Amino acid sequence: MLSIFGVPVDAAYHFVSGFTGILTPVLGGLAAVAAIIAVTVAVRIILMPLSFRALRGQAAAARLAPQLQALRKRYARQPERLQREMAALYKREGTSMFASITPFLLQWPLLSVMYLLFRSAQVGGKPNTLLTHNLLGVPLGSHWLTGAGPVSGQGLVFLGVFALLAGLIWLSVRLSQLMTAQAAAIPAPARSQPPARSQAPARSPARGPAKAQAASGTMTTPAPVPGGALVKVLPYLTVVIALFAPLAAGIYLLVSTGWSLVERRFWRSGRVPGWMGGTLG
Repeated sequence: MLSIFGVPVDAAYHFVSGFTGILTPVLGGLAAVAAIIAVTVAVRIILMPLSFRALRGQAAAARLAPQLQALRKRYARQPERLQREMAALYKREGTSMFASITPFLLQWPLLSVMYLLFRSAQVGGKPNTLLTHNLLGVPLGSHWLTGAGPVSGQGLVFLGVFALLAGLIWLSVRLSQLMTAQAAAIPAPARSQPPARSQAPARSPARGPAKAQAASGTMTTPAPVPGGALVKVLPYLTVVIALFAPLAAGIYLLVSTGWSLVERRFWRSGRVPGWMGGTLG
């Protein structure tokens, strides 16, 4: 375990363990699983403003992609001028090239603490007792390729988690493609139109390629997007991680991925307050 996460992981462990103890008289052997689900949802609720701001940044990037592409083409041999024009465009739109990256980076430490808690055999130099609990008779600390084996009853529980995780990722990628296409089709406001000499490329924003997002896939465009196939595959790396992680970590990834899908659907509904990142630009 990374030393910088030692103290927060230890604190999270004591909290989740205490919560598991509270749930045990009611849920019995499922108390630890319920605690993992409840704590994961609670953490994601706390991080919702950052998640919505990241989605807003992705939508802004999709909407501005045609104009950015036109600027890159026009000033391909003038890198300094290109940077100035791009900075001016981002300023007019009230966003930046890091609008979708910064919120993710701010969430990363807390999400990493949660993942480390559910995959570490030891916490604070002592056994992680959360992993001694089970789901349908399968210890939360067990791995798919160890113990009874991948084709056993234990293996079927793991395969169920993997299948659900892959399905949620597919839905999330599909929804991201729809959101990207929707955002790219939104015309830029009149106040933020570039000077007349560069308006022509911006008249058909829905035809330009959207900015690739490693965590959400890409929209379909007439012209192939460099690296597009790789970008579509990247989200499924979460399943690969789950293949080699303890069952507890797999459950955490499943719940977190499902919550991300809920956030995307809610953000797309347009009912997210502006202070939480519910507006474009």
